[in-house]
Amino acid sequence: MRLAPIAANTRRRSNDGGNVKLLTDWQLHLVKKALAIAVLTIEPRSGRPQPTSDYADIKALLREITESEVELSYYFIAGQIAITGTPEDVPRSAAP
Repeated sequence: MRLAPIAANTRRRSNDGGNVKLLTDWQLHLVKKALAIAVLTIEPRSGRPQPTSDYADIKALLREITESEVELSYYFIAGQIAITGTPEDVPRSAAP
């Protein structure tokens, strides 16, 4: 299933007949960035216990909603900047 960003005031019918609000471009951007930050925050590091399956699930969801490896890399770099203030040292296991 692919999320399609559309205008905030646009609604469509869900399968059960109710209205479902879809995400705007900005909201989708924020979701992608938050997922990247989550992956970077809980990703395995040497000497630390392995994270729960949340790590793999969150990373898989982020891969699913990004449209390319380039976009995925962008979100990991943006997440790293949000966490540390620098784009350096994006962990290899988190990168695409």
